[in-house]
Amino acid sequence: MANVELTSLAKLPTLSKLRKLELSDNIISGGLEVLAERCPNLTYLNLSGNKIKDLGTVEALQNLKNLKSLDLFNCEITNLEDYRDSIFELLQQITYLDGFDQEDNEAPDSEDDDDEDDDDEDEDEAGPPGEYEEEDDEDDGGSDLGEGEEEEEVGLSYLMKEEIQDEDDDDDYVEEGGDEEEEEPNEMYAHLFSLAEGVRGEKRKRDPEDEGEEEDD
Repeated sequence: MANVELTSLAKLPTLSKLRKLELSDNIISGGLEVLAERCPNLTYLNLSGNKIKDLGTVEALQNLKNLKSLDLFNCEITNLEDYRDSIFELLQQITYLDGFDQEDNEAPDSEDDDDEDDDDEDEDEAGPPGEYEEEDDEDDGGSDLGEGEEEEEVGLSYLMKEEIQDEDDDDDYVEEGGDEEEEEPNEMYAHLFSLAEGVRGEKRKRDPEDEGEEEDD
């Protein structure tokens, strides 16, 4: 409830489990005893930037037995002499005042601690299901890819074999055809050659007969 022009805590509801309360930059000047009645388990209280002026106002916080950190930064009470020593003496349960302990050691960042705790809780609760889901996804994806790759490999190898066989068949056909084409002219030449030889033989047989007829004449 920071910077909401809050002037009083009279209407604050009972929040017995509340541990941290942010009331900075309001107009609160007193009535802090309500906090111990309605929020008894507070460990962190930020009242910086309010109208708190004296130790008597802060004395009402003694009943917050679990209070560890109190912030009164930018309140008029910080102008008092021995302000820090007086507050630590008055509220002996607190460890940090305005972000520092009595030895001026800075308080750890409460927000970072909360974030780490929340992250740890989220990891503990959501971690295992997430891991299982990722594993399932990986298994499903792997099996799908495996089947797809096998199918693709089988298909490619099958096609490759078919193409190779087709090429071999075509080559055989061309070669056989070529042999037939080569054989056909040879047969033709042989046939013509035999015909020519027969004609020559007939001429040789006829020549002596023709010569004999001429002699008779």
